Amino acid sequence: LKVISRLLDYPSQALFANANELVSAVNEEAYLSVENMGQITGFVRQLTSTDLYDAQEQYDLLFDRGRSLSLLLFEPVHGESRDRGQAMVNLMREYTDHGFDIRSEQLPDYIPLYLEYLSEQDEAYAREWLSDISHILTRLSERLLERKCNYRVLYEALIELSGASVEREKIAQAIRKEQPDDTMEAIDKAWEDKEILFDDP
Repeated sequence: LKVISRLLDYPSQALFANANELVSAVNEEAYLSVENMGQITGFVRQLTSTDLYDAQEQYDLLFDRGRSLSLLLFEPVHGESRDRGQAMVNLMREYTDHGFDIRSEQLPDYIPLYLEYLSEQDEAYAREWLSDISHILTRLSERLLERKCNYRVLYEALIELSGASVEREKIAQAIRKEQPDDTMEAIDKAWEDKEILFDDP
């Protein structure tokens, strides 16, 4: 979980410099299938063999354009509603109650931070909390499959670690019907100001 947390975070020089350590940690994992272990180690090698700035640009284009691949867990669930704020408060309380010291400017539901937290908990707890978000992880994985993006292997590993049964085909069918939200037209539409209407006196 800690390795996947690092790999889902913004690519850094430290990540690239410690590629061998990441691969070693994955190869020592007892809970992943051989296939997923191989997929992740291949991902690490591919990512860290590219130019760092190119990797960062690709990351920005992937995760920071549109909401469909958001790394914030509660965004696709609650949007900008008040429920999201309460969910944040509840998650922060959970972190605090378990002695998790957050030293990050990211929001509590930032997936790499969430995985970092779970990596410090016992196995049963981590599996339960991964299972709770397995439907979100599956949607993200299917969207990455549509874009033919290798970041998908990280979500597939998380789904396996959760042990959850997901309605893969049902989710995949829904994803295939979605309109892309990472085009310039979609981004402009999302940011355009709503028309302000004034009532007649």
